[in-house]
Amino acid sequence: MKIAMIGTGYVGLVSGVCFSDFGHDVVCVDKDPKKIEMLERGEIPIYEPGLDRLLAKNVEAGRLSFTLDLPSALHEADAVFIAVGTPTRRGDGHADLSYVMAAAEEIARIADHYIVIVTKSTVPVGTNRQVKQAVKKANPDLDFDVASNPEFLREGAAIDDFMKPDRVVVGVQTERAAEVMAEIYRPLYLREFPILTTDLESAEMIKYAANAFLATKITFINEIAALCERTGADVKQVSQGMGLDGRIGKKFLHSGPGYGGSCFPKDTRALARTGQEYGIPMQITEKVISVNEEVKRRMIDKLLDMCDGSFNGKTIGVLGVTFKPNTDDMREAPSLTIIPALVGGGAKVKVCDPQGRHEGETLLPGVQWADDPYKCTHKADLLVILTEWNEFRALDLKRIARKMATPRLADLRNIYSVKDAKRAGFEAYESVGRAGFLKEPSEGDTDG
Repeated sequence: MKIAMIGTGYVGLVSGVCFSDFGHDVVCVDKDPKKIEMLERGEIPIYEPGLDRLLAKNVEAGRLSFTLDLPSALHEADAVFIAVGTPTRRGDGHADLSYVMAAAEEIARIADHYIVIVTKSTVPVGTNRQVKQAVKKANPDLDFDVASNPEFLREGAAIDDFMKPDRVVVGVQTERAAEVMAEIYRPLYLREFPILTTDLESAEMIKYAANAFLATKITFINEIAALCERTGADVKQVSQGMGLDGRIGKKFLHSGPGYGGSCFPKDTRALARTGQEYGIPMQITEKVISVNEEVKRRMIDKLLDMCDGSFNGKTIGVLGVTFKPNTDDMREAPSLTIIPALVGGGAKVKVCDPQGRHEGETLLPGVQWADDPYKCTHKADLLVILTEWNEFRALDLKRIARKMATPRLADLRNIYSVKDAKRAGFEAYESVGRAGFLKEPSEGDTDG
């Protein structure tokens, strides 16, 4: 099969590379010359483990190429995937479909043979029918079908998710389109991964419903964590006890400073907006959105308590700014709420993140960047763990505590324990949903 992939962002690039590894001839198209130049040099504009090697392999095999020229990419293509951004539209919370519709209209003006136009971008229910109408209007004579093929890729594990999916969802209107999509995903059919073929609206809804449900699980356990702190329960044990129930499952029951990223925030808002438009309020989803913001604010209050009620004049080291590990994505990360509050409160903030500096230098003005965790925490009054990178899971806590001005640890990802912190010499430790401690000064205690 010959495939054109419009958009070389996270979804488009990962999907295009993986489709080429299936054996298809894939041309990735973008309007940004710098991106195309990077890709042609074998450089990856995003951080995704293993993607650079897979890209190089398929370029060398002649199955994968990159271009600015959409007409050449569409020449004899069996399918064209639209994988452009659908950010939240300012003012109303709806997904901005301008990039999707512009791509569809451009395809219509160029295509001259039967082609399946596949929406890979996350779009509200009814969008694919709008795409069909826009294409018909732009080129009434074009023979085409539309299909919805939402992505379910986790940043940091996207290649494995694509190659070994829980399911592939394909929404179509005709058998002809279904056959093309089946051929594209034939390697997964042969390996018996679930391929769910639905109507267009159901495919669109599945994506939003799944993300809203996962966001709900995260937010639920964060509310439970707050109650655990007041009652003396341990949220880690509570999560384990819940997760062992097969009806609930253990995934997405890890408490922390709130969800972020490219999907959950915008998709929950878009689903809530769709519900409002259809007169069916998504009350649970709307509450999830508001509680998630409250969770971030609660983390700020927790840090304020650890700084004796004021950030002013304090030096605070922060480990991790990306919304999760194994990605450079900072979109709607908790760090973008928490760190500005520290800086705004008068703190000197030092930051360390394995991949977040490129975006973080622009998004987090007023902070200092450190190359490693130990420089980040030197002479700090408080250490905050915001992202659970593997690099932060086995720190020499004794070394850190010795070099801090006041050894206090706010472990907002529950990587360590009270026992770890006490053994290392920290005078205070707080996590999320578990007991912490504040060492009471005693006779004989000295500074340093």
